[in-house]
Amino acid sequence: MDRLDAMSLFVAAVEAGSLSAAARNVGIPLATVSRKVSDLERHLNTRLLNRSTRRLTTTNAGQAYLAACRRILDDVGEAERAAAGEYSAPTGELAITAPIVFGRLHVLPVVTGFLAAYPDVDIRLTLADRIIQLAEDHIDVAIRIGQLPDSSLVALGVGSIRRVVCASPAYLAEHGMPTTPADLETHSCITFEGLASSASWSFAQGKTEVPIQVRSRLQVNTAEAAIDAAIAGVGLTKVLSYQVDAALRSGTLRILLREYEPEPWPVSLVHVGHGLLPLKLRAFLDFAAPRLKERLAQLS
Repeated sequence: MDRLDAMSLFVAAVEAGSLSAAARNVGIPLATVSRKVSDLERHLNTRLLNRSTRRLTTTNAGQAYLAACRRILDDVGEAERAAAGEYSAPTGELAITAPIVFGRLHVLPVVTGFLAAYPDVDIRLTLADRIIQLAEDHIDVAIRIGQLPDSSLVALGVGSIRRVVCASPAYLAEHGMPTTPADLETHSCITFEGLASSASWSFAQGKTEVPIQVRSRLQVNTAEAAIDAAIAGVGLTKVLSYQVDAALRSGTLRILLREYEPEPWPVSLVHVGHGLLPLKLRAFLDFAAPRLKERLAQLS
């Protein structure tokens, strides 16, 4: 039995939630995955998984063994990367994740510049508006917007993003300009999932944030749709400053209630940071941080 191979399949099965999903993910037959996990259990003389028709769960022994497998496989991967030269020169694949729009507008240009400067490094860029776990999804570095929870991850701040309320000049000419958050109850608002609820928006009151009720005349599920509707004069919308930067520069939208904006959200480069960093990661952090700082400083 190839014990490392069996460990890898055991971890893959747990992370995928089923043997069949693990088989699809690694591209081998279900029977092979099932046999190798069973062989591992026989070798250890204990049951690692509770199998059901709905989902795999680990036994107590399986949970402890899972943590040990991850440590062992990480150590093996580290040794292989060291032998392959990742710690003597920037080389190999670098996995990066970022929010979709911010990633397209600001991270991708930095990535293309990095690829030109480091021809021996390949990049896998995943754009997603959800929190992707670095260790579980084999991500080297993530660009995160917002306050970070306490964790063992290492964060490098590169700037901040404002949460802004804006409207088109045509809408303001017809309906007037709100001067305080309380004025929003008489205005039409455009809300979208993810940034705020459809019922209220948060504004600064001293050092705290207070919710203000809004009338959502249009609810959409993307910032782009909310911005397009605001440009069309449907109403006010609340977005992140980088999402609306082009519209502000062109004059098709104007920022309102600037003095009531809540504290900006930090933007951070986040990585696991345990032990010696591969040179490809160190090189990317050194390359990306000043360039992202410059781009964020230029936002309206």
